[in-house]
Amino acid sequence: MDKSPGLPGCSYLNPERTLGEIRINLLECKVCFEPFNSEQRGRRPQNLCCGHVLCLECITALSHPLLGKLECPFCRQLCSVDSTSPCQALNDLQELVLPWRPSSPDRPHRTSSLTRAALQLQTSFGGWGTLINPTGIAALGSSGTLVIVHDGEKRVVVFSTLGRKLHSFGKRGKAVGEICFPMDVAVTPAGCVVVTDPGDRAVKVFTSRGDHLITIKDSFQLPWGVDIHISGHLLVSDAQAGVLTRMKVDYSQRVIVECHKAISDLQCPRAVACCRLTGNTAVMEHPTDVPHPAEGRPYRRLRVFTKDFHLIYQTDSFSLTLQSTVQLNMSALSFDRDGAVIVTDPYQGFIWSLGKLENGPVLTPIVGNHLIRPVSLVLLNDMLITLDGGDHTVKIFSNKPE
Repeated sequence: MDKSPGLPGCSYLNPERTLGEIRINLLECKVCFEPFNSEQRGRRPQNLCCGHVLCLECITALSHPLLGKLECPFCRQLCSVDSTSPCQALNDLQELVLPWRPSSPDRPHRTSSLTRAALQLQTSFGGWGTLINPTGIAALGSSGTLVIVHDGEKRVVVFSTLGRKLHSFGKRGKAVGEICFPMDVAVTPAGCVVVTDPGDRAVKVFTSRGDHLITIKDSFQLPWGVDIHISGHLLVSDAQAGVLTRMKVDYSQRVIVECHKAISDLQCPRAVACCRLTGNTAVMEHPTDVPHPAEGRPYRRLRVFTKDFHLIYQTDSFSLTLQSTVQLNMSALSFDRDGAVIVTDPYQGFIWSLGKLENGPVLTPIVGNHLIRPVSLVLLNDMLITLDGGDHTVKIFSNKPE
């Protein structure tokens, strides 16, 4: 069976979709996820000495101001800023496949209605070194303690909401008690920390202090998102198998009591969230067999199920875009205390409320400033807390005056 040449894993691509894949996989910086632009100094693609390519703005942001060096966020090689060079090949490719480009950045201008979003930034902490490419965040009860997974030497970091680092655990690796590549994290009502590790094709459970309890490997191909069902069971999405697994674990005995497929017809499911009020479960799918909408933006599908996993609503990024003045690109998700679905837009740096989807979506921007690339979020008391992968920080928003 033939496959289209070029990008790996992309079969039977039509020209429009191929261009979309090129824009996403080659012509944007994989740190800030902004398109490269040779006409803007900060967005010019630059080669590191290790061969990876970042935009000049990210190289400047990640480098040590005195030593003039940075650690490559992909291979960890130490690179000198002075040794970087323009990536002419990507500039030429951009000229070839994007003959027309607006003079302004690819990101749309934010309208006044978006900048007047409901929540305001209260504080932020972290930054490169403290956090390295963070991917998941969860709250430890209502105590104000935050659990974050990232690409550091110890993969799980625990902070107070004031930004004080309390402790860390989960050494990098595949041995017992170690974590290879963490993607998401959840905290059980009993305070156990659950981490999905697609690098080890496993789900790993620890105490809140970092003691290893159990590793679950045989049930998953590529575990991705995790949350706690209203029943207390674990919900884990498997991006490769296309299923949502529900598990009951006896943490004191360190055994799996029950494990079954709650939903089995998903397409590359990633983020998953369960509503504390209704028990509804939302899943974000990343289908690969759907043509990309205009401008090469990725297609996302959001499905909401009852607590018994019956589908009650489905929408997608293209349909939601038709209802708004900006192109909506969904990624992470959560529920607010009233049962409304909250989603992040990592391309435009927004957080949106979609309302209670059983009655149809009502798009409302709730964060419109101070975000670069929100990758995960959690609601705690009256605060919305998000991980910003663009500058490797935790940012806390609320409707209280700053």
